[in-house]
Order: sequence, then structure tokens, then C-alpha cells
Amino acid sequence: MAYISVTKPHQWKPRLFIPRASNPPSFNFIQSFSSVDESISAGDQTSTPIPEAPASASPSKLESLTAAEAEAEAEGKANARTLRGKHRNAEKLEDIICRMMANRAWTTRLQNSIRSLVPQFDHSLVWNVLHGSQNSDHALQFFRWVERAGLIRHDRDTHLKIIEILGRASKLNHARCILLDMPKKGVEWDEDLFVVLIDSYGKAGIVQESVKIFQKMKELGVERTIKSYDTLFKVILRRGRYMMAKRYFNAMLNEGIMPTRHTYNLMIWGFFLSLKVETASRFFEEMKERGISPDVVTYNTIINGYYRVKKMEEAEKFFMEMKGRNIEPTVISYTTMIKGYLSVGHVDDGLRLFEEMKSFRIKPNAVTYSTLLPGLCDGGKMFEAQNVVKEMVEKYIAPKDNSIFLRLITCQCQVGRLDAAADVLKAMIRLSIPTEAGHYGVLIENFCKSGVYDRAVKLLDKLIEKEIILRPQSSLEMESSAYNQIIEYLCNSGQTSKAETFFRQLMKKGVQDPIAFNNLIRGHSKEGAPESAFEILKIMGRRQVPREADSYRLVIESFLKKGEPADAKTALDSMIENGHIPDSSLFRTVMESLFEDGRIQTASRVMHNMVEKGVKEDMDLVAKILEALLLRGHVEEALGRIDLLMNNGCEPDFDGLLSVLCAKGKTIAAVKLLHFGLERDYGISISSYEKVLDALLAAGKTLNAYSILCKIVQKGGTTDWSSCKDLIRSLNEEGNTKQADTLSRMIKGEEKAHGSKKGKKQASVVS
Repeated sequence: MAYISVTKPHQWKPRLFIPRASNPPSFNFIQSFSSVDESISAGDQTSTPIPEAPASASPSKLESLTAAEAEAEAEGKANARTLRGKHRNAEKLEDIICRMMANRAWTTRLQNSIRSLVPQFDHSLVWNVLHGSQNSDHALQFFRWVERAGLIRHDRDTHLKIIEILGRASKLNHARCILLDMPKKGVEWDEDLFVVLIDSYGKAGIVQESVKIFQKMKELGVERTIKSYDTLFKVILRRGRYMMAKRYFNAMLNEGIMPTRHTYNLMIWGFFLSLKVETASRFFEEMKERGISPDVVTYNTIINGYYRVKKMEEAEKFFMEMKGRNIEPTVISYTTMIKGYLSVGHVDDGLRLFEEMKSFRIKPNAVTYSTLLPGLCDGGKMFEAQNVVKEMVEKYIAPKDNSIFLRLITCQCQVGRLDAAADVLKAMIRLSIPTEAGHYGVLIENFCKSGVYDRAVKLLDKLIEKEIILRPQSSLEMESSAYNQIIEYLCNSGQTSKAETFFRQLMKKGVQDPIAFNNLIRGHSKEGAPESAFEILKIMGRRQVPREADSYRLVIESFLKKGEPADAKTALDSMIENGHIPDSSLFRTVMESLFEDGRIQTASRVMHNMVEKGVKEDMDLVAKILEALLLRGHVEEALGRIDLLMNNGCEPDFDGLLSVLCAKGKTIAAVKLLHFGLERDYGISISSYEKVLDALLAAGKTLNAYSILCKIVQKGGTTDWSSCKDLIRSLNEEGNTKQADTLSRMIKGEEKAHGSKKGKKQASVVS
């Protein structure tokens, strides 16, 4: 593949290479390279003979070759491989050298490779290599190497080429040194060399150096013509140095150098650029006084200058004057006038000129369309803008500024022309202009606002399928007002999975919108996919995105509807950890589901969280949970929950719990509960004591019954239990005579203390 598109004509020098007869392949290898295309068609027998390429020479020339050369050539032809189809032209020598320099570091090894490749260097080959070099460093290294190695002495053309290359790369010190050293190499200066350096300094913004180089031309004896003055004017006027330009213009006249039309065009351009309108007008008048006829460039410059200062009346006057002089306006003339009219709000005048230029068969270009379309948007001429876009597509002309398409889509949507807005997107695709998420976002948002959700979804499908959001070169991101609307619609219409796919692409671009997250959670929950909803909650937690209590509630309720109370409890715990306090109904719903699922201890933990958070409503399940814990033997856990309830002012129904335990024969649990209540002086009725004592006596647990009676007495209670005598008898029968005697004395002492009183006194616990 060739690296250069422009090749300097090669100047052939007659030279003959006679290889050894014993090594003919080397001769063929040398023949295969040259700085220009050496292939000559079979029918072209009259071309200039080339000694290095005997294969293409005429028969008369072949007779002059030695026998060894003829034998080597014949062997080369015999060994040549015949390729199918059309033969490719051999790669040019300068292209090979440029590719080698681009792919390898500049080392002695590379220099030797180039030297072995090139039999003899000439100026055209060096010029072509410099021209094809991919960067300025390679060009400069090659330029210096071929001269230092004695391979060639540079001429004026190679010096000019390297100065141009270094000037474009802003390596101006190198360019300056090469220019000033030319006489040492026997190469004379000319004006073109200095003009290139002056212009390069100007493009780099170093005006003073441009001026110094210009002045040095006189010191070095280099003749300065209008060419160097024009270059200097362009440099200094580009930087707004209009006073300096005046001085050098007068100096030019004093030197007897007459300005040309190009000179006056530059001066008028520069003064308009510095907003010196009157000075520019004086130069225009002086130009005509000198008998220099203005051309279309002159008028275009003046029209553009008046447009810059918002004086469209003057611009129109010169536009008409140009027509009166039979100078045909160009596309630049019309485009400048259109731009000027649009800048002052005269949209109709701009449209009139646009139609006029087409009637004169002046084809609008990309700049014209780029100028006209924003003005039509500003003026609300959206129907005309649509027609202009259609015209662009028909002519396959893309505007210079792609941002106009977003503006067109937005403005068409603002006036309710959604079909026209969609056509703009289609026009971008037909013009091979990359569409971005921002373009789709405006359309999707407005389709959603208008209730045309099916078209919005179709656009979203294309956006997801082509992964337009993830394109690294994309600069227009979708606004939150666009993606939130379509995500909400998808989540409400049973398409949450598609909404999540779309939003995950947005997340890869750094979007962390809480509204979108919560919409996804809501959608998954409604669709019976609480696992996906809970995963979204986890992502929000990792990304530190605020999570709403309602989102947690939806996930929990979705888990419960799906019959997964354990997962609902996990979500509830996450909700609490995130700082949200569930309401009593949510606590109760989770506890009830866990209870019905047989997960009593898990329900107990939910109850624990509920009480700890100070939620005291909907406590009707508390008794059932405590009862189930005690019946299942989780006595310690039940007692811990009771203690928590009491500390938070929620007293459970001890009598009811003891009654159930006794009825179910859970005497050990009843004893522990009763002991727990006695130790903390909780209010327990005498009937509950008697039920526990009766149950213990019936179960033969006399010592436990004895222990309880002793505690009752110690707390100041009475012992008028009807089965006391039965307990004493059972203790004696079991050999526990000591306990029986103690109990008898306790009963007798109590009867003496209260013998005068009638009736039955209920035992109570001193609180």
C-alpha cells in the first residue's frame, strides 16, 4: 500500500549495474526497486530504454547486454512465479522507505537497511521520501542522515520541502537553522524559502519572528517582492496588528512595489477582521483609484466584513454593486448574505436568497445548509426546515456541524411535528451521520409525552440493539426526562426486563438515577419477580444511591405474594439497615407469613426488631408467637422476648400463656415462665398459680410445686391452695419429709395469722 499520493517526477540518470554471473538473483533484486513505476506495457516498445530494467527494454537494446546479463535475466524469468489475474504494480521505493521509517526506530540498523535497499540516491527520491514521511521527526532524521552519510547533497527543492514539513509541525527553530545554513552548502536562497518560514511563524502565532525573518531578507540580500509582503500582511493582520500592517504597506509603496488585487483583498480582510470598517472602505476606494478592479473575492470579503458588524444594509449594497459590475456571485457570496440576514433575524430574506441562488443554478454546499438551518429553527420556519433537510438528503450533502440535527429534532418536537422530527433522524442515517443517544432521547421523550408509546418503544429497541448509548465517541447523552418516562411506561406495562436492559447500558455510562432505579423495583415487584427487584436494591446500595421505603415495601410484599416469607424478612432487615422504619402493618404481615409458614423463631426475630424500633401497634400476633415458642421448647428465647416487651411497656398476657402451657402439659415451660414472673414481680393471678401447681402435682413434679409455693410465701402471698394437703402427702410418700414438714409449718403459721379473718383472700405478688 502506498503512503504518498503525490510523487515528484523522477529524473533518471544513466547508470548500469553489472552483477556477478554466479549470482544472478541479486541483479534481479536490484531491478525490482525504483522511485517511480517502471512497469511498461507489452505494446509500448517505443518508451525510453532503462538500463536497470532489461526486461522491459527493446530487442535492439538487449543485444548490447553481456552474455552473463542475458543469462541472469533468462533465469529470473524462468524462476518468476506467474500469478493469477492481473499483476500488481511493484511498490515504489520511496513508499517502502517511508513504511520502514514508520514501523521501526531510527537506528543504525535501519539506516543500513535503507542503504542496502537503494543503489543510488537522487534528489527526486529524497524529495518523495520527505513528502511521504508520516511525521516530521522521521523526515528531519532522514534529511540529515542522507547528507551526513555523503549519500547526496541537498538542492533547493529538498530544502524547501523540509522547511515546509517542519513549519507545519511547528518545529520552527530547526526550519530556521536549515534555511540559514543553506549558503554553507552551496545552495542559494530565494524568496519562496523565506515566505514559507514567515507563514509558518505566523500560523504558530509568533508574529515578531515572522517580522524578523522578513527584515532579515533585506539584510541577507534576498529580494522582497509583493509575494513576501502579502505573506507578511496576512500574518500580522490575522493577529489584529492593523497599525503595523499600515506601516509596512507604506514602506512597500516607498520601495516601489505596487500592490495587487490580492494585496488589497488581504488588507480589506484584515481591517474588517479588526472591525476597522472605515479603514477597510478607504482601502477599497484606493484600490479602485489605482485602476485595480475588484473581483468576487473582494466583494465577498467586504460583504462578510459588514455582516460581522451587523450592517446588512451596507452588505446588501455591495452585493447589488457586485451584480451591477457583472461579477457573478458565488456560493460563498450567497452563503455570507444568508448568514448575515439570519444573524439580524431576517429569516424571510435569507430564504429568498437561498431560492435565488438555486434559480441561478448555484448549488448550495454544506456550509450553506449549516448556515440556513439554525436560522430557520430560530425563526420557527419548521416546514421550510423540513424541506431543506429533504433537499440535503436528495443531494447527499451533510452539514459541517452535526449539532444542527439535535436542534432540528428538538424544534420540530416543540411545535408538535413528531413525524418531521423522526424524519430528521432518518435523514441522519441516510447521510451516514452517526446517531447518538441524545437524538433518540428527544424523540422518545416527546413520543411519550404525546402518548405514542409504541413508537417510543421501537426507537428504544433500536437504541438497545445497536448499543448506541455505549459508543465511546458519543457526546450527546440521553436526558433523565427522556429515559425516566420510557422506563416508567415499560415498568407499568409488564416490560420491566427490557427497561432494565436499557438502564444497565445507561449505568455503564455512569447514570445513577434514583427515579429510574425505583421504577425498576416497582416494575419487577408488580410482575412477581422480587429477586430481580431486590438485586436492584443491592446495586443501589453498592452505588450509594438513596433507596425509598416504598421500594422496600413493594419488594417485601412481592416476596410475600410469591410465598417466600424468609426472603421477605431478609428484605425487611435490609430496609431497617438502610435507616427506614417499616410501619406496624408491614411488620405484622411479615410476622404472620412467617408464623403461618412455621418459621416461629424467624417471626420472633421480626417481633424483636419491631419492638426495638418502638412500633407498638398491631401487637395481636405477639401472644401467638410467644405461645408457639414456649410450646416448641424455645423457652429462653420466649423469656427474652417477654423481657423486651416489658421493658418497652408492652406487658404480655401471662395468665393466658400459663393457662395454655398447663392445658398442653408443658409443665417445665410453665414453671420457668412462672419463676421468671415471680423473680421480676410481674402481676400473675392466683388462679394461674393454682393451675400450674395442679399441673405439677398431676404430673408428679412435687418438688417443683413445693419450690413455687415457697417463693409465693417469700413474696408475701397466701397458701390457701386447695391441694396443699395432697402435695404434703405426696412429698411424704416420695420420701421428701423435710419439705413436707416445712410446707406444713408454713401453712399452719399462715392460718394462725389470718384465722380471725373470714372469706378467702387472693394471693398477690408484692410489686
